[in-house]
Amino acid sequence: MSEHIRTELSNHILTITLARPERKNALTQAMYGAMADAVNGANGDKSIRAIVFTGDGDMFTAGNDLSDFASIDEREKGTPPVTRFLNAIRDAEKPLIAAVNGPAIGVGLTMLLHCDIAYAGQSANFRAPFAQLGLVPEAGSSLTLPRVVGRSMANDILLAGRILSADEALACGLVSRVTADEDLMTTTMETAHRIAASAPSAVRKSKALINNARNEIADQMQAEGKIFAEQLQSPEFAEAATAFREKRAPVFKD
Repeated sequence: MSEHIRTELSNHILTITLARPERKNALTQAMYGAMADAVNGANGDKSIRAIVFTGDGDMFTAGNDLSDFASIDEREKGTPPVTRFLNAIRDAEKPLIAAVNGPAIGVGLTMLLHCDIAYAGQSANFRAPFAQLGLVPEAGSSLTLPRVVGRSMANDILLAGRILSADEALACGLVSRVTADEDLMTTTMETAHRIAASAPSAVRKSKALINNARNEIADQMQAEGKIFAEQLQSPEFAEAATAFREKRAPVFKD
């Protein structure tokens, strides 16, 4: 369990809060493990009928903690926590709802593609700067993002690192509603309560029917993960991580 992941169960709704505001809710392997355990544990728990993700403070998440990821030992056995989490949200039986309360960077964007509903506060923005960090898309986003926003917009986001405002994310279908920041959690919980009050079996079966491309997405995630792991050991990522620490623009060589 991670001290930076806060969970609360109330009225059949499990709220998972990314609680590391002093580091912009940047995600570590320990945080991924805690979230994976929470989502997987909800599958067989009849007291949970919906799961809400949000961030502490004025940030949803800054994405992966680069220092933490740079220290990953590929020789370690077992499935990495980040992979366990991505698999968990891909295969979750209960509806997943995201309340994006500020900037959502990297996995903060791509995890939305596995959420069943995503709402954003007006101050939210969205960015997936994988290529700028010497990395490649993850979470199946190279497959799912073009399907949601279209191929050209997906390339603008994944290759050029385009930053989307909340209204732009709404227009292209990345989120389904934008609210005033102060109304975000109220609106999100109203929706979660409506789902929790619906017939549980019907909700689960409807979600499964809507998300019927799971195997295809799993294959894409596996292909992405192999290349992502290679890039983590590449000179490009090393330069990006060094430049980040030194607060300068990276200089990439081909």
